[in-house]
Amino acid sequence: MTPDERRRLEELDAMVLGASPDELDRMQKLDYMTQKDCVSFYDVYVDSTALVSRGRFDGGRGHGH
Repeated sequence: MTPDERRRLEELDAMVLGASPDELDRMQKLDYMTQKDCVSFYDVYVDSTALVSRGRFDGGRGHGH
């Protein structure tokens, strides 16, 4: 794991630990979506190119899958 990946994991851990119930609900839905694609939520967060390669990110146009 690279230092940058480790930093992103630490950021995600902090985000989860400090999240409101509504934020946790949204994270849980994202986690479910990533699991359906056989990718972990942590992996997607650490490597956002995984979203692009799996068609989950539409460049901000609002038409994601």
